[in-house]
Amino acid sequence: MPHCPRCSQPVDASAIACPHCQIPLKAYGHPGIPLHRSQGEEYLCTTCLYHEDDTCNFPQRPFAQDCTLYHDRSEPILPLSSQYISGSWPQLVKSWCQRNIFWLFLLGLVIVSLLLSL
Repeated sequence: MPHCPRCSQPVDASAIACPHCQIPLKAYGHPGIPLHRSQGEEYLCTTCLYHEDDTCNFPQRPFAQDCTLYHDRSEPILPLSSQYISGSWPQLVKSWCQRNIFWLFLLGLVIVSLLLSL
């Protein structure tokens, strides 16, 4: 269970604002947009991956103390489990077919059209 950055009280992970001090925990009141906050007087930009590679377009850069784009540069962008798909051959074929269903449908349509034209 996460803690409020201001009052350090435990809060629900889906809470939009802290029930104790009313500080916003989610950006724009949307439960799917996390709002990252710095601790104390430091700035988030000093440890942000997007500031380091100069792709940040946040208006408060480089002095942002709360940010929706923040990603700590010491953490990998993708979790290690999603970088490599493992499994048996049928499972790999099934996942490939699910990812490329449009192209399979289009190929089937072309094959049916060719068969009907004969």
